[in-house]
Amino acid sequence: MSDHEVLRVTGRVLAGPEEVRDELWVVGGRITYTRPAGTGAREARTVRGWALPGLVDAHCHVGLDGHGAVDAATSEKQTLTDRDAGALLLRDAGSPADTRWTDAREDLPKIIRAGRHIARTRRYIRNYAHEIEPADLVAYVAREARRGDGWVKLVGDWIDRDAGDLTACWPRAEVTAAIAEAHRLGARVTAHCFAEDALRDLVEAGIDCIEHATGLTEDTIPLFAERGVAIVPTLVNIATFPALAAGGAAKFPRWSAHMNRLYERRYDTVRAAHDAGVPIFVGTDAGGSLPHGLVAAEVQELTRAGIPPLSALSATTWHARTWLGRPSLDEGAPADLVVYDEDPRADVRVLAAPRRIVLNGRVVG
Repeated sequence: MSDHEVLRVTGRVLAGPEEVRDELWVVGGRITYTRPAGTGAREARTVRGWALPGLVDAHCHVGLDGHGAVDAATSEKQTLTDRDAGALLLRDAGSPADTRWTDAREDLPKIIRAGRHIARTRRYIRNYAHEIEPADLVAYVAREARRGDGWVKLVGDWIDRDAGDLTACWPRAEVTAAIAEAHRLGARVTAHCFAEDALRDLVEAGIDCIEHATGLTEDTIPLFAERGVAIVPTLVNIATFPALAAGGAAKFPRWSAHMNRLYERRYDTVRAAHDAGVPIFVGTDAGGSLPHGLVAAEVQELTRAGIPPLSALSATTWHARTWLGRPSLDEGAPADLVVYDEDPRADVRVLAAPRRIVLNGRVVG
């Protein structure tokens, strides 16, 4: 195969939620809807099926495992696993590892990085985050805004061992100043939040996104909707809450009971947020305790929560790419697409079995 062979993708090209085309062409690694002239069309390799933009995992961690940073070989395996699952655009929601070297690899998914997590001292997983006090928050947010790709990741709440439960990590004044500084530098801010207490302060401080968001309630959901604050529910990760709660029940019974309550209402929470108009995107939280390659499972979880299949599909394709500032199956865009044997709009379980994967105009799977 040449560096960029001409491809003809035919069958059904799902260029948008309501836009279906019969074919697209890949010429020079980019998408066109104009048939190439001359020998190009005759020499084209044909790929048939239902084509979608490369899937988005909007919350994963490349270069990270349960103990902290990993080596380049492990990071490569993580990204290849995501690629082979159809996830061709990753938002890395915090990693202590330098993964910039992947940008030079046209066979690996594109990564949008949020720098390294920023957490309160002794209030997060060891070896993951910068652990600081509130007086240093603005400076560290500025540092990670410059290091990342337009995102900064805060740890908004975590277990407070003195309280024996989840509590907010940052005072209102400091987090407001920190988010303003990130915005001044052109970066958006997201935060890990399991519980209820931190959410209002973070949203009123101007935050752009909340990860997990299991603590949303009827009081805060309208605030999220009004301000357009997105959530990435990571339901495949929330499924681990009962096991976590059981492991800490003897030492932290309040925390354990709280985690179980958040788990039990998880689907109701996500459905209520969707019904209120809160933007929702697909993310798996892969790379900590979870393996990579779970994007299809997360889409299925959103439908189990009651989100319509087309909305769940858009949350990992067209809508997600627009939110992250990246093209879909647009004229002139890099040819990053996944082809399936059946219509994924009719049954999102189709996403678990890609027929062909095209990345930067090359068939890689």
